[in-house]
Amino acid sequence: MPPDPSGGVSRPMRQNHRVPDHVIEVQDPEDERLGDYRALTDLALRTRFEQPHGLFIAEGHQVITRALRAGYRMRSMLIDAKRADQLADLAEDAPCYTAGPDVLESVTGFHVHRGALASFHRKELPAPADLLRTVGRLVVLEGLNNHTNIGAVFRVAAGLGFDGVLLAPDCADPLYRRSVRVSMGEVFAVPYAYLDPWPSGLEQVREAGFTLLGLSPSRGAIDIADVTARERERPALMFGAEGPGLTKAALDACDRTVLIPMHAGVDSLNVAAATAVACWELSQPFPRGTS
Repeated sequence: MPPDPSGGVSRPMRQNHRVPDHVIEVQDPEDERLGDYRALTDLALRTRFEQPHGLFIAEGHQVITRALRAGYRMRSMLIDAKRADQLADLAEDAPCYTAGPDVLESVTGFHVHRGALASFHRKELPAPADLLRTVGRLVVLEGLNNHTNIGAVFRVAAGLGFDGVLLAPDCADPLYRRSVRVSMGEVFAVPYAYLDPWPSGLEQVREAGFTLLGLSPSRGAIDIADVTARERERPALMFGAEGPGLTKAALDACDRTVLIPMHAGVDSLNVAAATAVACWELSQPFPRGTS
């Protein structure tokens, strides 16, 4: 078998797979071709690297497949050599690198138990005004910098009929690997945009016909079940970070504040859980007890 000129070993794959003509085995964790996958657990490094270079990392067969179906263009794929026959066809026309578990862990910083990673080109995000013209129910996030929560919120939004997300500039990246994984790829299905300036840009949301509903127990908040049918037509549900919640400036921009009634002395829910409850309630066309 002829050696690959770049230093790897070419391994022909089964002809009935729609894959590159060969995959490339990599044995050196310092191989520069694996630069997209280096130190994936280093949040600070990845934040500095991924967005400026216009890429993101998807992990696992299902998430990689969803990214491809959503039209994201693959840069390369890195897979466990033992699973090449099952996973290499995902690479389409992109370079497909294989390595043993020790090399994968040395490169990425963790055990790649899902067997596959892929680097994708990001798409250009829509302008907020363009997003607002195309969605009917909106989740608006301020200060959420926990990637697990960001991913969970996108999955909730997709599952409960909220078809767009607006992010304040201080929110975490929805395409960070952990967010993508937790969302099960729903970050690819729900369009989103960053709203800047914040929070004065929220006036665009109101002008587009949405009712800004801030989730907060302050300022005479009403039970979310009592939100009127008219306010449910185009809701923009606003959530802040766990702990501080929405800032005063964001609350000032709201049309109304709403709360989820709590029991047993519990003061609040995790923001992802609260998003699920609130989105389900406002996906219903009428307040409870009416028809």
